Amino acid sequence: MDFTIQKFPLDKIIESFLDLLTDNFAFLTRATSSITEIVIDAIVAGLMFFPPWLLILILTVLSWRFADRKIALMTFFGLALLWNLRLWVPTVETVTLVLIATLVAVALGLPLGILAALFPRFKRIILPILDFMQTMPAFVYLIPAIPFFGLGPVSAIFATVIFSMPPAIRLTILGIIQVPAELVEAADAFGATKKQKLLKIQMPLAIPTIMAGINQTIMLALSMVVIAAMIGAGGLGGEVWKAIQRLKPGMGFEAGIAIVILAMLLDRITQKIGQKYK
Repeated sequence: MDFTIQKFPLDKIIESFLDLLTDNFAFLTRATSSITEIVIDAIVAGLMFFPPWLLILILTVLSWRFADRKIALMTFFGLALLWNLRLWVPTVETVTLVLIATLVAVALGLPLGILAALFPRFKRIILPILDFMQTMPAFVYLIPAIPFFGLGPVSAIFATVIFSMPPAIRLTILGIIQVPAELVEAADAFGATKKQKLLKIQMPLAIPTIMAGINQTIMLALSMVVIAAMIGAGGLGGEVWKAIQRLKPGMGFEAGIAIVILAMLLDRITQKIGQKYK
């Protein structure tokens, strides 16, 4: 007797679903792709308008203002090294992609985190989804991005937003839930509305935790943007991909060091900003 079990056609179902979406919403994805490309080009052109040395000085001053002197020096010498390595243009492209992806991820993640913190039923729904999003391998997110937006930086941003959003949602939930119950009860005793409690008590006290979530979102966005070089994202990840294709380990290590420097700067600056709210 043959006890072979027929394979469940999950792959066919997913492919049919993606085909359905691309066929019916192609106009929307094309419009989104065009607008996103315009924004990317505008930001890159705006940053490249300034001479590298001037932009390095501006970023150094901003680092001093929002962080401290040590991080400002790190910013100056780190960016100067990237300029010296002839990696300034890829660095600007990478920062642009990370900036856009982080802004979108935080803009979506903060409201979802607030809703989940305030409504337990919604929290029970969203937490398994976040578990799924965080355990899915990063490369898998590139697969659905290509049918929707094609090869290029727009697909990279789409995949990066999905991959980097969970920490923003989780730590927003955590920050609001961790607000001392005594303060919330005192606000209730004075007749505060839900909106007043959220804006006057819960959100201000949750800012350090929320900033930690934004920090993790930035780090995940940077790692995903590098991986997305395989679908034409460009930037420093593109330099690593070129080095792999051309078998040039020195070129690859240069781009890798640039990514490490950029990650350290973004991490230290956002950590310092978060610490100021404690």
